Amino acid sequence: MKLLEFKQHLESQDKIQFKLENGGVVPGHFHVTEVGKIHRHFIDCGGKEREETLINFQLWEAQDYDHRLHPNKLIEIINLSIDRLQLPDALIEVEYQGETIGKYGIDIQEGTFILINKTTACLAPDACVVPINKPKVRISKNGVTTCAPGSGCC
Repeated sequence: MKLLEFKQHLESQDKIQFKLENGGVVPGHFHVTEVGKIHRHFIDCGGKEREETLINFQLWEAQDYDHRLHPNKLIEIINLSIDRLQLPDALIEVEYQGETIGKYGIDIQEGTFILINKTTACLAPDACVVPINKPKVRISKNGVTTCAPGSGCC
């Protein structure tokens, strides 16, 4: 989800709820400790130069159980960030503390923001040597090797 779409959803909410894709819930007393712009400039494994800009939200839980961030307050923080940091309408990446800092995409379902697990991937599969699907090779039958030396099967 991009920043302006997120902001539009906030405008129609009376409270902010985040849920993990696995069903876990971010407690209602979370803080948004950071809204920022992350710019990555990198070279992928195929040698192609790439750039991406993401909007970063960092969620944090404190012992402040009475704290509740109202959607209007988060909209104010986003507007201030857009103005001062010149934030583009880019995809949002959410950081949230688990065993380590997790990075998530974001979606919405029935008024609840869902933190979508992010995964790594090869950006240049055409240039990689590692096969996408390993072929299944039978090297033994009933415990007896059927692969002869020099045949290339093992």
